[in-house]
Amino acid sequence: MRRAALPPGVWALGLVSMFMDISSEMIHALLPVFVVGTLGAGAVWLGVIEGVAEATANIVKVFSGALSDRWGKRKSLALLGYGLAAVTKPLFPLAGSAVTVFAARCIDRIGKGIRGAPRDALVADYTSPEQRGAAYGLRQSLDTVGAFIGPLLAIVLLMLLANDVRAVFWIAVIPAFIAVAILWFAVKEPADLKPTAKRVVDLRPKDLPKPFWVIAIVATFFTLARFSEAFLILRGADIGLTIAWTPLILVVMNIAYMCSAYPAGVLADRMPRHHLLMLGAAVLVLANLMLAGATDAGVVLLGVALWGLHMGLTEGVFTAMIADAAPIDLRGTAFGVFNLMRGLLLLMASVIAGVMWDHGGPAATFITAAVLAAFSMLLLMVSRSMLRA
Repeated sequence: MRRAALPPGVWALGLVSMFMDISSEMIHALLPVFVVGTLGAGAVWLGVIEGVAEATANIVKVFSGALSDRWGKRKSLALLGYGLAAVTKPLFPLAGSAVTVFAARCIDRIGKGIRGAPRDALVADYTSPEQRGAAYGLRQSLDTVGAFIGPLLAIVLLMLLANDVRAVFWIAVIPAFIAVAILWFAVKEPADLKPTAKRVVDLRPKDLPKPFWVIAIVATFFTLARFSEAFLILRGADIGLTIAWTPLILVVMNIAYMCSAYPAGVLADRMPRHHLLMLGAAVLVLANLMLAGATDAGVVLLGVALWGLHMGLTEGVFTAMIADAAPIDLRGTAFGVFNLMRGLLLLMASVIAGVMWDHGGPAATFITAAVLAAFSMLLLMVSRSMLRA
């Protein structure tokens, strides 16, 4: 039986993600060396900036997801979030201290938090359960196309602009506004989405079913073993990559992510999803061990590629599982709670990674992550009967 084509709205949301990621990753690929090198801050500061910024995004997702359920207006919230991210991009080239970068990252991530849960809920609203693995895989793949084009552009522009990081940050503003334009003109609210204004969403455990909480807890624990990608970039710089070539770290990671996300999503619709999650956890263990023991750039890049493969095998799968486990009228809320849990653990993981980096070096940071990834595999084994879908 031939599978139905994915709706145009899913493709449009994928393109929106792609252009915003081109903008964000042009900045993100250079931000660690900018903060630590140009501005003179330590790895702990970097961990705080990245961890708090991502936690802020995920806290905001709780409210944006719940409001998208309550109002039945997912596009409006997504537009607000993408628009806020676009208008705050100029803060990065204007930054003169780590504190300014911290503020800019937090404001930018508030925009991400506002848009994330409504956007993910829109994908679910557009598709049937039989299409969701592929739909989330496609959106994630297009998102990741942007995530490797951005760093690649950063490399080229640094070479053309004599390593002028601030000039690259200014150019990164352009694709952010292209993303907002696509969302404005090409994405429509689902016709059958009804507001739930009479229902007060209080986020108590009883509002969401047990399968949701099992999936969310397992996915959250994964986050402890996968701190901010900024530390991958620092690892590249530590091994000897020049500032112009450090964005190559994200290029390699996101190529692996892009090439694996959609196939993994298709497989998730055809086989037990916990099998893919187990494989992803095993890949993450190997990636962290390689990064811990790397002595040259080639090994670092291979470890980074495995890190990206792990993300491709798990991110879209977890998202599809959350969509299936959540009631339709609480789908935005479910994504918000899910992202809140992961954001808080990412904050913890990134701060710990920064402290360990400053006091024990990169090897200690990545060995700890490998141990946590191994525990994630054990958790998957214990909860596999509840994760089968």
